[in-house]
Amino acid sequence: MRTVCLLISLALSVPVAALADEAAENEARLLSSTRQLTFAGKRAGEGYFSADGSKMIFQSEREKDNPFFQIYLIDLETGDTERISPGHGKTTCAWIHPGGKKVMFASTHSDPDARKKQEEALKRRAEGKEKRYSWDYDAFFDIYEYNLETKKSRNLTRTPGYDAEGAYSPDGRKVVFGSNRLGYSDADRLSAKDREWFKLNPSFLMDLFIMDADGSNVKQLTSEPGYDGGAFFNVDGSKICWRRFNREGDQAEIWTMNVDGGNEKQLTALDAMSWAPYFHSSGEYLIFATNLNGFANFELYLVDAAGAREPVRVTWTDGFDGLPAFSPDGKRLSWTSKRTGKKGSQIFLADWNHSAALELLAAAPVRGTPPQGKEDPKVELSTKALAGLAATTSKVDQGDLRHHIEYLAGPELEGRMTGTPGERKATAYVARAFAEFGLKPFLGDNYFHPFEFTAGVDLGKGNTLVLKTGDEELDLKVDEDWRPLSF
Repeated sequence: MRTVCLLISLALSVPVAALADEAAENEARLLSSTRQLTFAGKRAGEGYFSADGSKMIFQSEREKDNPFFQIYLIDLETGDTERISPGHGKTTCAWIHPGGKKVMFASTHSDPDARKKQEEALKRRAEGKEKRYSWDYDAFFDIYEYNLETKKSRNLTRTPGYDAEGAYSPDGRKVVFGSNRLGYSDADRLSAKDREWFKLNPSFLMDLFIMDADGSNVKQLTSEPGYDGGAFFNVDGSKICWRRFNREGDQAEIWTMNVDGGNEKQLTALDAMSWAPYFHSSGEYLIFATNLNGFANFELYLVDAAGAREPVRVTWTDGFDGLPAFSPDGKRLSWTSKRTGKKGSQIFLADWNHSAALELLAAAPVRGTPPQGKEDPKVELSTKALAGLAATTSKVDQGDLRHHIEYLAGPELEGRMTGTPGERKATAYVARAFAEFGLKPFLGDNYFHPFEFTAGVDLGKGNTLVLKTGDEELDLKVDEDWRPLSF
């Protein structure tokens, strides 16, 4: 416990300015010329580049009569911005066709009660009863194609259930998207337990589908229980990356597969909320967001395309950094962040250092492999613990200190009672940190020095207690009427 208290004390004593400088220094390894792109409205995010890198499509909440996201297109050279969604209903997950003449987004504007729901949400907000932000998987979501020249749109999915999260293939011929449509059309095939769970958690039956760009020839790609979504193609259209949640929806990992649905491969095993993956144009790695460093502290990480090494941390600013996307040439990174200090998120841009990314990935520990001679050979640290350590530094950093505290005091270590598996994991974790930070063992080549201690005392057979009061003797029963002290 003293280790945890010391870490808390250090975290509280670090000056805010020093922490900000430390975060900037760490981020400068991969990011430069970081600048804020969007400013308007309560929040904005999920920006994706056009094929030539000159424009970006994104979602933002900035309409006075609509408390939900709408879709906007911005010219990155002039800053000119236009709304391309209808203006009512909810929208999300937009994408620019490679040809540049049309875009795609998901919307609920065909919901007959769309405007009524807007008014109700605005009323709740005015009364201070606004719900905490969460995604509701509205069954009226459909994917729409919008022609930038004719200003006309058409529904590509027209199926009951949540259809969204679509992305064009690099050649513009295919669309990959997420849907829970089977929860509506095939509900009779579900068990009673799954039907009830689907009512509580509509994302439970989210699967990936692929279709032609005109909405025809729909094919299901995934069918595992739990959420599969947020899919994108790689630069040549041969692979797809996506996020897969567990059944309960409290953890997610990054996966890839071939465009036909074969060769599924899990790239991360962090036991955290890891999501929003995106391929770099080189195809050598992906970027994603995870709360590995704290429940509400999402940061960007890299993972090699084979998932052979531990992920490498990209952002170090406290709060939310997520929904990353590389420019088509791989030289810029866009992401959604709350680093403005305000409540809502906005989109940021930065120049990307590809060569530094390759160097950091090459130097990252092989996935799940501890350094020889530096840890207790009887203890195997979890992939989450190893990845978290690999992302920290030897400098005093608030995020790192919080990560150490959350792991050492977390449920995986079960209280760290001396001699228990949880305690052995804790000491192995500290030893691994010492090794990573370059601290040498005081004696020999190992941080561990065994000692004996009394772990507990069992009640023996020879314990007796007789109570005498005058001529009366009372033989007291051990462990019922009395109990000897353990020491």
